[in-house]
Amino acid sequence: MTVAGPAQAGPFRYTLAMHPIQVIERGREDYQPCFDAMRAFTAARTPETPDQVWLVEHPPVYTLGQAGDPAHLLAPDERIPMVQIDRGGQITYHGPGQVVAYLLLDLKRRKLMVRELVNDIEQAVLDTLAAYNLAAERKPGAPGIYLSDGPHRGAKIAALGLKIRNGCSYHGVSLNVQMDLAPFLRINPCGYAGLETVDMATAGGHWQDQPVTAAQQPDIARRLAAALCEVLAAREARALAADKTAATPALAS
Repeated sequence: MTVAGPAQAGPFRYTLAMHPIQVIERGREDYQPCFDAMRAFTAARTPETPDQVWLVEHPPVYTLGQAGDPAHLLAPDERIPMVQIDRGGQITYHGPGQVVAYLLLDLKRRKLMVRELVNDIEQAVLDTLAAYNLAAERKPGAPGIYLSDGPHRGAKIAALGLKIRNGCSYHGVSLNVQMDLAPFLRINPCGYAGLETVDMATAGGHWQDQPVTAAQQPDIARRLAAALCEVLAAREARALAADKTAATPALAS
């Protein structure tokens, strides 16, 4: 497996056992055009289309899942639009200081179940946070990642939502780096009243004795992309090994 280091800038590719993933750094982009581009990319896919991970930062926006309840927007802010979209889940907030990774994957080609993909995304976030000395965990029945230690224990630091169309995924995961957290107070994050939302800087994340700041966001984004590709590669390698084992005739004793 060829892996570009977290500090590499610009488009790059992770070559997995069989299926490469292109990582595209799109910079800051308004939400609606990015959402439209994800849907267009997925609609135009062919069996030969390479999988991609898009790294994006959005201007302030609330997004409401396909079956989301608008009542979870407790205090609308005229400066922050709300966009109804087609992912699962309820309402969340995107804004400057947050890494968003969109996973445009052919799950049929990867023989990857949705639950497995969710698990892999969460594992990649856990691995990324661990690199910045932050302990975190999953919560059964509540997709995303939550701090597991310290004064903000139980606070949500990463949100996850997906859409599957014709066996292909889009949308993905957002990881809070250093951002204005006040807009989260205007919503029930992901539909949970009173849920604290935190970012890596507030939680005390650090890298080589340097505290996490917005200046580290590009490296954190690339590290998250690397972690996503690595967990997918590991799953693919396990599946290939299992297939080879199943195809190997048993020797007579």
